[in-house]
Amino acid sequence: MADTAKPAARRHRGLAAMLAALSAVGPFSIDAYLPSMPEIGRTFHASPLLVQQTLTAYMAPFALMALWHGAFSDTLGRRRVTLAALALFFLASVGCALAWNIESLLFFRTMQGMTAGAGMVVGRAIVRDVLDGAEAQRLMSQITLVFAVAPAVAPVLGGWLHVWFGWRAVFAFLVLFTGGVWLVCWRSLPETLPQERRQPMNPGFLFRSYWRVLQSAPFVALSFAVTFNFAAVFIYIVSAPVFLIRLLHVSETGFLWLFGPSTLGIVTGAWLSGRAAGRITRRQTVGWAYGIMIVAVVGNVLLNLLVPPGLPWSVLPIFVYFAGSALAMPSLTLMALDLFPEQRGLAASCQSFVQTTGNAVATAVVAPLIWASTLTLAAGQAVMLAVGFAAFLLYLRMAAFRSATVDAGAASS
Repeated sequence: MADTAKPAARRHRGLAAMLAALSAVGPFSIDAYLPSMPEIGRTFHASPLLVQQTLTAYMAPFALMALWHGAFSDTLGRRRVTLAALALFFLASVGCALAWNIESLLFFRTMQGMTAGAGMVVGRAIVRDVLDGAEAQRLMSQITLVFAVAPAVAPVLGGWLHVWFGWRAVFAFLVLFTGGVWLVCWRSLPETLPQERRQPMNPGFLFRSYWRVLQSAPFVALSFAVTFNFAAVFIYIVSAPVFLIRLLHVSETGFLWLFGPSTLGIVTGAWLSGRAAGRITRRQTVGWAYGIMIVAVVGNVLLNLLVPPGLPWSVLPIFVYFAGSALAMPSLTLMALDLFPEQRGLAASCQSFVQTTGNAVATAVVAPLIWASTLTLAAGQAVMLAVGFAAFLLYLRMAAFRSATVDAGAASS
């Protein structure tokens, strides 16, 4: 038994690394060029707000297409959809590197957004294709652990590429990175959805399926919990140029001050999630995670009320929060997908749609409203977490009501 378990473990480690690389395409696209935003504005004579909208141009189609990546993979297979999306993202990244004005950059960023989410959406479905229960949680945690490097490496690497070669080099790196991921997936990504389990690509069927998933109150509550938990730190990510350069006075190569602690937090939370799998329930795991996140946001607000902004204390609560968020996310994701075991790809699409729509709103609307000071950023984070926690409590209440109803029905029969 041990001899057969070892090759399986190695295979799943390789799959975790591959799926993490697929998921990293999106964060690299968001984070790598953040240090270059001021220079892009100067190059194209664009205002900071207009340059900020290159993030919105990416996030909005990312959210819209998230609805379709999983559905396409339920019909055409996981491998085919992944390879096609990566190829299109590669071409869009070439366009960004060669952009001749802010309008062309906005156009190619939109193309990137339309394709970047396929790896994240399809990857979640692949996890549930191959594993169940605690093993699925462990694999999801491994993906989160490997994927955690991307948000930290991207802006640091982007900052140095910007200093050495200019902002276009950042997008040139994305071209090379995406090409490498495509080659690895072409050689090694397995097809995990057999022909007999695929769903028909029928507009009426898809509409009914989307409606069934998105009108499921427990699914929406869990998706809102994931969305607002992450939005509470995503506002720091998209505000990084302002938060670090303007408010904390670091240089374009100093983005590690934010993304280093955030990565360490994600690694810590993902490791804790893997350790918790099979030892405590997913609900208990999420409960502990919310305790950590609440401590982080309360500490963040108090620090900003009592102490002037500065390093390292202005980023310490972000490390703690990321640890709690990474501890919660695998369990919340699997709890949502398990509500629709026959259409996990479509359910993953719907979940990603809700999450990335929230991220797009945070990018376009919330972040510019609250990045005036470190205190307003901390207050915005607290509000986001409060909404996410309320959504999870609502899910628990609905689950308890459903369980009581089933028990009552069984007793009466």
